[in-house]
Amino acid sequence: MPEVVLITGTRKGIGRHLVDHFLQKDYIVAGCSRDEFEGSLPHGYRHYRADVADERAVVDMVRDVQKSCGPITILVNNAGIASMNHLLLTPLSTIERIFSTNVFGTFLVMREVAKGMSAARYGRIVNFATVATPLDLEGEAGYAASKAAVESLTRIAARELAPFNITVNAIGPGPVMTDLMNGVPKRKVDALLGRQAIHRLGEQRDIANVIDFLVSRASDFVTGQTIYLGGVR
Repeated sequence: MPEVVLITGTRKGIGRHLVDHFLQKDYIVAGCSRDEFEGSLPHGYRHYRADVADERAVVDMVRDVQKSCGPITILVNNAGIASMNHLLLTPLSTIERIFSTNVFGTFLVMREVAKGMSAARYGRIVNFATVATPLDLEGEAGYAASKAAVESLTRIAARELAPFNITVNAIGPGPVMTDLMNGVPKRKVDALLGRQAIHRLGEQRDIANVIDFLVSRASDFVTGQTIYLGGVR
């Protein structure tokens, strides 16, 4: 029986790529986004229009996935938003919106999926961090802080869920050419790449490769870790 993977933030970008990636590996794939899926739905993919920060929507989605597709064995918490502003120019509403999706959303989906995983005594959870946190990137205080909270959630959840044979890890991509990067000035991207050990933009395959490792059944001794890409630490 194929394993079931739930991916958040699948409308486009990294999440959209991961849908195709897992389908090609013969997983049963479900995903969600706040807006409608872009383009036609891939064969075998089940999409939900849901805001990960909406508790009721998350509870209903997870229950429906489990009922329609089977027990969720893999969760990829990809949904996230960012905003680039100087601290003095950042309104509270922006910070609230960032934390609502990045922190509360990650927490809610992880909590609901982990309930089923704990009953089955198996699961793999991958959250999304960012290199903006260890690099202390100027102009990204709210975004970096929200992802620092995700890292803390990851470490503590890893300890709490370890007795159920559930691993919880995080991946911290560097700059990847997605819609999120379109508004970033080239000089800032170049400066960021200069702080990496590997001076190139990340690619979708780089992210999928690390996720494959983290969700593998053979990776049962790897938990509570954040893996930054590009040689950032």
